[in-house]
Amino acid sequence: MQFPLHFKFKITTLANDFTVQDNNGNTVAYVRQKMFKFVDEIMVYSNESKSELLYTIKANKWIDFNAAYAFTNSEGNELGKVARRGWASIWKARYEIYNEANENNLIIQEENPWVKVGDALLSEIPILGLLTGYLFNPAYVVKDQNEQVIYRLKKEASFFGRKFSLQRLSDQSEATDLQATLSLMMMILLERRRG
Repeated sequence: MQFPLHFKFKITTLANDFTVQDNNGNTVAYVRQKMFKFVDEIMVYSNESKSELLYTIKANKWIDFNAAYAFTNSEGNELGKVARRGWASIWKARYEIYNEANENNLIIQEENPWVKVGDALLSEIPILGLLTGYLFNPAYVVKDQNEQVIYRLKKEASFFGRKFSLQRLSDQSEATDLQATLSLMMMILLERRRG
């Protein structure tokens, strides 16, 4: 993967979907959340034509605060999973990333929860609420077991709050890049749903 990656949500569709582009503007993935499903299921395709399925991300439970989302490749092999840490995520979003051996090797945390509070307060004020996409831009960091920040996902200023950029801050293995990227794809869909 060529970092930084750019996530751009579509606003013209009912589905919760977005494209992922590398720094050269090449589409590396098209992410689509299946609608009207009791269990969350995300399909990651190679492009918007949906001709090649790369990965599937699926919840292990039906509507649960502590659901885990396993990612599998097109052959059905599990590559890891991401799990939201229930009550710990109420104030400050927190997710744990597990590798294919089911070892918790990475953690996603919201960088500054006050951004979410400011966004919620300002969005209630008529006319000024339209500017929240430019003023409040949450960021999420991925840390390793040594608390070292190795990835950073930040919302970019935009009118509809639909652009995010993912930076890799230190060299990592391909497997770690993939686990972190798939986890952040799922996390951003969940966090957008929360508001």
